[in-house]
Formats: sequence, C-alpha cells, structure tokens
Amino acid sequence: MADLIRFTAAETAAAVASGDVSAVEVAQAHLDRISAVDEKVNAFLHVDTEGALAAARAVDDRRARGEELGPLAGVPLALKDVFTTKGVPTTCGSRILEGWVPPYDATVTRRLKDAGVVILGKTNMDEFAMGSSTENSAYGPTGNPWDLARIPGGSGGGSAAALAAFEAPLAIGTDTGGSIRQPGAVTGTVGVKPTYGSVSRFGLVAFSSSLDQGGPCARTVLDAALLHEAIAGHDPLDSTSVDAPVPPLVEAARRREIRGMRIGVVKEFGGEGYQDGVVQRFQEAVELLRELGAEVVEVSCPSFTLALPAYYLIAPSEASSNLARFDAMRYGLRVGDDGGRSAEEVTALTREAGFGPEVKRRIMLGTYALSSGYYDAYYGSAQKVRTLISRDFDAAFAGVDVLVSPTTPTTAFPIGERADDPMAMYLADLCTIPSNLAGNAAMSVPCGLAPEDNLPVGLQIIAPAMADDRLYRVGGAVEAAFTEKWGHPLLEEAPAL
Repeated sequence: MADLIRFTAAETAAAVASGDVSAVEVAQAHLDRISAVDEKVNAFLHVDTEGALAAARAVDDRRARGEELGPLAGVPLALKDVFTTKGVPTTCGSRILEGWVPPYDATVTRRLKDAGVVILGKTNMDEFAMGSSTENSAYGPTGNPWDLARIPGGSGGGSAAALAAFEAPLAIGTDTGGSIRQPGAVTGTVGVKPTYGSVSRFGLVAFSSSLDQGGPCARTVLDAALLHEAIAGHDPLDSTSVDAPVPPLVEAARRREIRGMRIGVVKEFGGEGYQDGVVQRFQEAVELLRELGAEVVEVSCPSFTLALPAYYLIAPSEASSNLARFDAMRYGLRVGDDGGRSAEEVTALTREAGFGPEVKRRIMLGTYALSSGYYDAYYGSAQKVRTLISRDFDAAFAGVDVLVSPTTPTTAFPIGERADDPMAMYLADLCTIPSNLAGNAAMSVPCGLAPEDNLPVGLQIIAPAMADDRLYRVGGAVEAAFTEKWGHPLLEEAPAL
C-alpha cells in the first residue's frame, strides 16, 4: 500500500482502470499517509475521509460494471480551500468563514467529481489567498516537506506541500500573483497558471477578480496536463470564461520536442536579489534548452519592473470590493451580536476579529487607492502600467514562442523570516506577477536543487494567452531531459518528514 503513494496520477489511473488496484485502496493509502505525516506538515485544513472513500467506491463500481473510466478516475486530489465544496467546509484560511459549509460546488469541484477524481480534502492557504508563504493562514503555517522549518510558498502552500509530502498525487491551486507557481518552485513540484478565463472561477471565492485563476498542481508535467484538461473549458456560470476550445495539453506534454522553437530569456528577471544557486540552476536549464535544439535569445520587457507596484494597487483595490460581502449578516462569523449593538457595530467587531493582519493591510491599501481624489493617481495609473506590460508581452511573443525565467528569486525561506517585512515577502512574486496582469499562461517546472541549501528551484515558462499547450511541450521536454541527466529527486525519494 505504501508504494501507491509514489505512483504518478497517470500510473494510478491506469492501475485502477486495469483492476490491478482498487480506487478504494488508493484512497486509503493516501488517507493513511495524511494521518501519518500531516500533523507535521499541516497541509490540510479538512480531510473528508468519508467523502473520499465514497467517491473511490463509486469509481470501483463503475469499473465493475464495465464502464469506461476517464483518464483520472480514482486518482486522489488535494483541493485548495478557496473552492466551494457542497457539504464540506470552505474557510479560505480565514476565521471569518470558520464553520461555513457551502450549499453548492464550484465548477472546478464539479468537474473533478465528474472526472472520477477522489477529493481527499481541503488544503491550507494564506487567508483569502493573500500571501507568499502560507504563514497568513488563521489555522497555522504549513511546513515545506523539504525542510519543515521553511515555507512551502503561498498562497497555495498547502496544495504544493501535500504533493511534496506524498499525501496526494494531484492538487488544485489558484494563482493571483504567483500562488500556484511559487509554491511549485520551492517544493519541487509542477504548478500551472492557465490563461485567464480558461478555467472557470464560478465558486472560487474571489480575492482579485481580474487576476484570480485556478489551475493544476502535480509532481509531473503529464499529470498536470491531465488535470488541466479535466478542469478547463467554457462555463456559462462565469462571465469571464473564455468560449474557446482547450488546446491539446496532454498531447503536448507527451510530445516533448522543442527543436526549432525560439525561447526568450527575460532580461529584467535577474540581478540583485536573486540567490546564486537559483541563478546557477536557471542558467543550466537554459543551456539544456539549447541542447534540446531550441534557439535561445534574450528579450527585454522594460515594463515588467513596474509590475510589482501595479499589482499591489490593483489586487488590493479589487479585494477591498470583494471582501465587503463579509459583513456578519449573511454567513460566517458574527461577533458582538448580543442584541444591544447596531448592525454597523457588529460588522466592525466581526471584521476586527475575523480578518487577519495581511487581509486588513490589503483592504486598507485598496480602499485608499479607490478613494475620491486618489483613484486616478493610484488605481488608474496601475491599470495603465498593466496595459504596458501586456504590450511588452505582445512584442516579445512576436519574436519567440515562449519566455523563460526563474520562477522566484530565492529558494524557500525560513518560516517567520519575512513575517514582519511585507515588502520582502512581496518580492517572492517578482517574476510571476506580470503573467497575471496580462492574463497569459505560465508554468513552473523543477530544475534542480540550489547547491547552497539543497532546496528546489523552479524554471518558469510563459506562453501567450490560449497557447497553454506550449507550456506543456517545453515543460515536458525539460522534465524528461533533466530526469535523464540528473534524476528527479522528488519522484525517487520523498524528503525526510
């Protein structure tokens, strides 16, 4: 049973479909693993043992009846606790939603269930997806399975840590400024931010509506492609959903051929503040791309240097609007409702008790940026920068097929090291934010361990909007070549827990 936790998602699905193993056995093996290690990792906020085993039995029943199973039927998955799940708590890592049980499934949740995926439970996250370390969760930080004293990235650190700890072969995250890719980089896993609008946001509790995007997390590029295809596609329930065919992602992941592709190295993503080991592994990955037959050129995107300040005006502004719904009147926490206080007082007391420091910081930033007399100077100017960043991408993609960079400037830092320095924390997303502002697709794929601390480094691959298949083509090629040359440490042996 222990070996089942080391299967890839593709291997697990094949074993279940052939009858070599039952979906119930697979689910139980992962539930046992969670019981054994999650007290140390804190990747899960809620484990749905009964629901997972019921879903697994349903897959086994379908196989017994001779029904054809989907490519991920019977595969366990860890779901970020920002997607609504009918009958299962959804907290967004916040006290203000403690105990809330949604009456409906998010579209992503429903599509996972329809695909026969076994949802093990809900994973820890920075509160309302606001953070880069999963230290802002109201339910305690998550540890990085490579070193439990270090962060697993954020905001989706729970999903990435569950993969690295072999608690699940698949996970779902959300990426508003890098919250899938940055955790992927620092845990040695694969994380993908799909094109904005290509995966439904219906039932995804909103942080920043023009930036939020759900996406797949996995231990291999092929597994990520299988999951991506399962959740992608037009959704009439989401007004921002793109009505266009999903590119052939699994086919691209299996193709693994990049000879003749033009790949651009982003000039602005390097220099001061980048860890030496990260730079070394990135340069080795670029050389590997050349060895695989790609033409590598340097590309300048000058507006990328303005992405961080623009993001921290746009995202908090949208958050201040989205989080206004948490007023203690309709659902979630209610404080001070003893009959002697006004609705305004109850709302104020509830928000004071229910929101954490980072959420309050961003709400105040956003409210200020949207206030009369400051809107044009701050929010309006940030939107103009956003346009410039999109134009830089357009110019770059006119000459190259994809762009590459380090995913994040450093490896995982110690828990608590940046807790009192918001600016240092925000710099973790320096390389990832431009893709969110422009809405195009991006992936982080492992590219080795930094020599100075033996911790994972991620290679970021960026593709044009609706060209997500290019991510999998390049990512699959890099992964295969890297594994052949140096091995894949996360697949060969789990980090010590």
